[in-house]
Amino acid sequence: MLDKKVIDQYEPTIGIECHVQLKTKTKLFSAVSNDAVGKEPNTVVSPICFGMPGVLPVLNEAAVKLAIRAGIALNAEVAIFSKFDRKHYFYPDLPKGYQITQFDEPIVGKGYVDVPEGDDFIRVGITRAHLEEDAGKSTHPKGADYSLVDLNRAGTPLLEIVSEPDMHSARIARAYAQELYFLMKYADVSNVDLFHGNMRFDVNVSVAKKGSKKLGIRSEVKNINSFKAVEKSVEYEIKRQIELLEKGQAIVQETRGWDDAKQKTLSQRTKEDSHDYRYFPEPDLPPIVITTQEIEEVRVNMPQLPSAIRVKLKKIGLNSSQIETLLSREELVNLQLEVTKKSSPERAKRIANWLTGEVQASVSEAEYDWSKFSLDSEHLIVLEQMVEANELSSTGAKEVLLMMLGSNKSPKDIAKDNNLLQVSDRGELDKAVAQVIADNPQAAKDVKNGEMKAIGFLVGQVMKLSKGQANPQIVQSLVKEHLGV
Repeated sequence: MLDKKVIDQYEPTIGIECHVQLKTKTKLFSAVSNDAVGKEPNTVVSPICFGMPGVLPVLNEAAVKLAIRAGIALNAEVAIFSKFDRKHYFYPDLPKGYQITQFDEPIVGKGYVDVPEGDDFIRVGITRAHLEEDAGKSTHPKGADYSLVDLNRAGTPLLEIVSEPDMHSARIARAYAQELYFLMKYADVSNVDLFHGNMRFDVNVSVAKKGSKKLGIRSEVKNINSFKAVEKSVEYEIKRQIELLEKGQAIVQETRGWDDAKQKTLSQRTKEDSHDYRYFPEPDLPPIVITTQEIEEVRVNMPQLPSAIRVKLKKIGLNSSQIETLLSREELVNLQLEVTKKSSPERAKRIANWLTGEVQASVSEAEYDWSKFSLDSEHLIVLEQMVEANELSSTGAKEVLLMMLGSNKSPKDIAKDNNLLQVSDRGELDKAVAQVIADNPQAAKDVKNGEMKAIGFLVGQVMKLSKGQANPQIVQSLVKEHLGV
């Protein structure tokens, strides 16, 4: 177990390569479906995916437009001229023996991502982002002496986003990965389904003594598909490398995998350098040439990105935790933005409290089908107005709110159907107060003698008599009137 004083002597440095699956209908170089989820192995394929002799790739224009959109979201330079290259390596899931990618002239150049940290942010540089095709998938059945290859993913369009080594803690690495997720989601570049591999992270970690002018030898942890695993793998690698250095052992530049069950990284292979891949220009594809006008057309039609959304939500008084909760579900944040546009900041903030509280908690506890999400901004505003007008108690409003999930009924109809409307008629409540005072003479006497705690008991009895429908503020006022206090 490493002592904290020892750990504090070292400076970790982290860079992340993120593979983002672009949401095109077809693959990057062939006209077959880009959706392999749930399909039988080797059914979403073409001769190009199998690397058959004589077949030629044809670039998917939609992938180029999505790459431009991603570049803008990354505050990056979009290249007017870029080209494809061949990256050679030999593995069963790569039938051609090479991957078509971009090497020295990528479609997206330098940029940056501002990673939220509380009310501030940390800027992480983007080195580049390049288009490339995915390989297939190898499966190694347990106990078998063979492997199976599925080429359904072969040719899937990917954008690989490479960060600068600007991160120095596991927490910031996780925050960066999550911000990339938000950027690609809200820029409408990818479905960002982590479970099905729409986003995968390769994490590069090195450590060096603080004050050292040179970075340490790095390891790369491949194919991480959750934010938590990004954080935990970085934590593990930092400690593993420090332990080796403290024992006087050398760090090996290598590729490692993350074992989520054991919460540790495992060595896979010695890390290659770029010259090992024998890159050369792809002869079967012409360069990509984009005009500045095409880039500006994409820029003008960009959706709202997380940074702009955060500014709007901060203006109504939401804290960073609430904002991140809303951003985590596009349905919630879009609804909140509608409410913010249609109502006052105070009302919008109270509705945000519901969405980030009761609604989020309710849908998190169950496997909620977000396709059935039917909360309406107008209905939410009406519900809040009912609370303001004392037609509903705050507790009653929360009950109505949860009943509104999956229902198209108005909040007034739901409250009425479930006897949740609050009684504020003073004449009607006056009779109930009189009856409770008559039934509880000792409590009434205690109040008259200055024991004001007894008022709470009498109010509670009126609430019980009215089956929770009485307005407690009016009831308390009437109790005081009756008892002359």
